[in-house]
Amino acid sequence: MSKPATRAQSSRSSERRAAASPVRNECPVGVEIDLSRVRANAISVADRTGRPVIAVIKSDAYGLGAKAVADCLGDVVEGFAYFSLAEAQPLRRPGLILGPLSGSADAHRKLSVKPAVGSLKEARAVKGLPVALNVDTGMRRFGCAPDQIEPICRTCDVAEAFTHTVTVSGVRQLKRLCGGRVPRLHAAGTALLGRPSAWLDAVRPGLALYQGAMTVTTRLSTVQSLGGPAGYRRFRARRAGVILCGYASGFAPAMVLVNGRVRRVLEVGMNTAFVETGPDDHPGDRVVLLGDGLTEATVAKRIGCSQHEVLCRYARLGPRRYIGGE
Repeated sequence: MSKPATRAQSSRSSERRAAASPVRNECPVGVEIDLSRVRANAISVADRTGRPVIAVIKSDAYGLGAKAVADCLGDVVEGFAYFSLAEAQPLRRPGLILGPLSGSADAHRKLSVKPAVGSLKEARAVKGLPVALNVDTGMRRFGCAPDQIEPICRTCDVAEAFTHTVTVSGVRQLKRLCGGRVPRLHAAGTALLGRPSAWLDAVRPGLALYQGAMTVTTRLSTVQSLGGPAGYRRFRARRAGVILCGYASGFAPAMVLVNGRVRRVLEVGMNTAFVETGPDDHPGDRVVLLGDGLTEATVAKRIGCSQHEVLCRYARLGPRRYIGGE
């Protein structure tokens, strides 16, 4: 008769079984970034406008990954626009800082990036360094007031001037205030790429580079017919499925594609969401949260936010996988 296993022997046996059968820990949501689409978008902007392109890659390229985007656009664009010096530091690619001054003149010089100057105080801090003058034309964020332009130009080396605006009137104001005084002007982000009068000496797209480049998918975890109210909100539907994606990771109640058909998101919980399903939808079937014809604009309209926010939200839903890179 064999002796009963000791506690230590049982523990070692459990460890061996665990090692032989590893636990699956895959994220239920996948985020696919098509870098060839990002590159094609940038080339399209350059060809259409005939202007140098300053690619906006702030906030980790709207969630798509600043390093991957910068690598695929390095030979297409003139430079990059960051929000802060901290964003530019790991990439070490030339460009422009859009946000308020966030480092010394030496720190900017080492990275070959121009700081944006929006006040006389900032101008004094980077004296002797080529800078970009940020002019306020109505956004009321970091730009300088018109009466500060002349003192700033006398204090530091203003190599270019720009403004944040979504209107042609804002572009005209920049030209009126800085034309002939500053050698280079730019104002056109994505919202103004359709207005040739806004292109000036360069264009500064962000969203236009990333539209259609991200596909976010998951799978139905469960599917069932409902005989009555369900969920926290006690919604009603004939059939519903559950996906393992919720508001804790940034998912919002928009719509999805289940087996290619547009379906409503019935309720979003912390870690899961109910989606409408049909009789041909089953557990394991593919669910598209963004992409495959379900555009950023469509999702943004349903949620009530901007397309920029959709990209930033949905890029966080799962690990990124890149395709189409050089």
